[in-house]
Amino acid sequence: MRRARVGRVDLIGGGPGPADLMTVRAYRLLMAADVVIADRLGPFAELRHELPPHVEIIDVGKRPGHHPVPQHEIDALLVDRALAGHRVVRLKGGDPFVLGRGGEEVLACEAAGVPVSVTPGVSSAISVPQSAGIPVTHRGVASAVHILNGHGDLTASAIASMSDPSVTTVILMGVASLPRLAASAVSHGVPGDIPVAIVENGHTERQRTIRSTLAQAAADADSARVVNPAVIVIGEVARAGLLLPTPAMIAESMT
Repeated sequence: MRRARVGRVDLIGGGPGPADLMTVRAYRLLMAADVVIADRLGPFAELRHELPPHVEIIDVGKRPGHHPVPQHEIDALLVDRALAGHRVVRLKGGDPFVLGRGGEEVLACEAAGVPVSVTPGVSSAISVPQSAGIPVTHRGVASAVHILNGHGDLTASAIASMSDPSVTTVILMGVASLPRLAASAVSHGVPGDIPVAIVENGHTERQRTIRSTLAQAAADADSARVVNPAVIVIGEVARAGLLLPTPAMIAESMT
């Protein structure tokens, strides 16, 4: 078959990690790819062996303090491979449009005249707390969610959400910045006794949850040697025992 003059790019969300939490569409697109440009997090390690041998695999995964392929180079890779006539899959953990820079990659493709589409994924902002028995909303407890990028500073809206008992605040990529963010929140009047849960390695065999309060969370995270990836949940939904039985209690009852 003659290859098309211009290929296409599919941005797909891989979900929180396990391959069986991907959507069916995302899996089909991955298996049909000529080129896969993959992040560190997500299901790629599990699915890599299923790809046909001709598929070009490009690892652009970022780690804390180590970004070997800058975003503008990732954008260029997408465009270059698609203009060469390939079907390119950009595989991300979570959802491409939830702190995943998916919008930037769409704009790069559109500017180059490359057809591009986005397949949503299960965001870690929701699914990782869920894996620890924490609902980000719960009737009578929390009716809204505020998602923060841990790399930034606290904005007025972030402080307001933390101060509102009906709002759950979820921080992604926030392990290193937790001391700064927690101290800033408390200094701006956010109550220090608000419950906090830090869910590390969600949906994996190494998952664990550290329960604390806003004032104590940084010290407890340091004592527990919390590392990325971890999702930080702030609000009443993070209070231990909110849901009974929790997944951990179910596991204990089965042993």
